Amino acid sequence: MRLFVALELQPAIADALDLAIAPLRETEPDLAWVPRDKLHLTMKFLGDVGETAVTAISRAADGVAARHRPFDMRLGEVGAFPNFRRARVVWIGVENEPRLELLHHDLEIACAELGYEVEGRAFRPHVTLARVRTTLPLDRARRFARAARGVDFVADTHVASLIVMESVVATPQAGGGGARYRRIHAAALGELGER
Repeated sequence: MRLFVALELQPAIADALDLAIAPLRETEPDLAWVPRDKLHLTMKFLGDVGETAVTAISRAADGVAARHRPFDMRLGEVGAFPNFRRARVVWIGVENEPRLELLHHDLEIACAELGYEVEGRAFRPHVTLARVRTTLPLDRARRFARAARGVDFVADTHVASLIVMESVVATPQAGGGGARYRRIHAAALGELGER
């Protein structure tokens, strides 16, 4: 099983974001755009794990979530990794919120205790909007960057749980269409009160 831990967007926020980035999809329709129902913030990518590990991961998520109260996180400003000239990933940023940083830190520690490698890069919270399979020619990259700057979207989404998700890669025999995500477990925030 290919697992990751994520924060989901509230449905109304996902709908509004999907609508706000419609001009970007029109500018570059050939990018691998993330469907509205798959928009999320990845907190920890675990990779391929055995089915027996799912219970331990779910319990770890429960333990972390219980020590954190629900909170709101703010989305806004479209960007790209590493940049728009050589974009590989197009995203909408998530404002640096101390409660989100603490939640991420505690999740990293809990996963490390289960034997998963600690992420070496700094945590840069974002929601992936699209993947760029082939580098855009410079004129298209500039046009796309202008369109991205024109996206007027700022919204707060409520975070009430950590979600353990399975990513199932669709094979050509199964119709392709990229990965499907399946909720494995929801760990509710705030069961032990404020930190």
